[in-house]
Amino acid sequence: MSQATTCLQQGDGGKTLPTSPPAPGSALGFPRETLFRQESGITYRIPALLYVPPAATFLAFAEKRSSPRDEDAKYLVLRRGHRRGSSVQWGPVEELSALVLPGHRTMNPCPLYDATSGTIFLFCICVEGAKTERRQIWGGCNAARLCCSSSHDGRAWAPLRDLTEQTVGPDLSRWATFAVGPGHGVQLSSGRLVVPAYAYCIQGWLCGLLPLPCCTRQHSLVFYSDDGGRSWHKGAPLGGEPTGECQVAEISGGEAPQPLLYCSARARRGCRAVALSADRGLRFQRPSRCQALGEPPQGCQGSVVGFSAPSGAGGEPVWLLYSHPTDRHRRRDLGVYLNPWPRDGAGWQLPWVLCPGPAGYSDLAACPGGVFGCLFECGTTSPCQEIAFCLFSLDTTRPGERDLKAF
Repeated sequence: MSQATTCLQQGDGGKTLPTSPPAPGSALGFPRETLFRQESGITYRIPALLYVPPAATFLAFAEKRSSPRDEDAKYLVLRRGHRRGSSVQWGPVEELSALVLPGHRTMNPCPLYDATSGTIFLFCICVEGAKTERRQIWGGCNAARLCCSSSHDGRAWAPLRDLTEQTVGPDLSRWATFAVGPGHGVQLSSGRLVVPAYAYCIQGWLCGLLPLPCCTRQHSLVFYSDDGGRSWHKGAPLGGEPTGECQVAEISGGEAPQPLLYCSARARRGCRAVALSADRGLRFQRPSRCQALGEPPQGCQGSVVGFSAPSGAGGEPVWLLYSHPTDRHRRRDLGVYLNPWPRDGAGWQLPWVLCPGPAGYSDLAACPGGVFGCLFECGTTSPCQEIAFCLFSLDTTRPGERDLKAF
């Protein structure tokens, strides 16, 4: 497959850089706005971004913590941004401190929008006390609850619903722990609502009493609803090698009559794992390793969105955009990758670097007209220093070339 020449265009001045494998400090970076900043005794982590088309509004979520550690998470926070052309006007930080379960900390925001009813769903997990993920894995005793709130305007939120028993059911005894996202969920063309998730499944027990941590394997899966969010169910976990934090997007099925659900998951062995589902998330094919999308040694969460291909640009009807640190040795140099051929793992083009320097988790949102927002962790010495937002567009006006344009 031939790849078009790709370049990066920044601002209105027309500075153009040929795309090449990014080296630390080599990219100019895109203009960004800090939405959450680390202060004394306060850290913000785990960004999640949702665009609500009717209101032309971005909802930017994060966890508020007393330190960067997972066990020091408290509750979720939100900033609402109204898009006006090439700019976004952001409101103040809103603390969603009412969205908690007693004795639990709220983590992993995962919003999605139901265009049929105009409802915004906000999924999260609530974890008991200060129990760490490692403690749950080694003890084989889950302390997480699957919870959801909803809103029609992003301002007033319904009390949390604990969906754990309804959705996970008997499998909870075989899960050491689990989480949603983090990042965004999606609504499929069928109307189905899909929330990405992962679970640590217990594979073996010692003398029938204690779990064996070495036999606890991480697997991605999805939760879904076909009745507008009234009831939720779970799909089968991905098989094969361990997969963790994931996001999904609906793509063209090619010759198949139905679209495919594309899953990009955090994985080991240096690159992402990718799997496809022909039944909207009930079951996924065995994951394959995507060599074009590298992972640092311990991996990192990444975000993926699908969007309609620009008119006359070639490729498949739906393209994919993916954000993730581009450095394969450490979490830095946040990049955006484009794939006009989503079913082809070799279709990923070399990345544009949105933010050089330390960078971590991110979340993408697609807007009408080829405009995208990215919410991401970054800093000067650590990726936990702030959560910033960047707005950019995909430009295909020049034949054979594709640019990202920063507003």
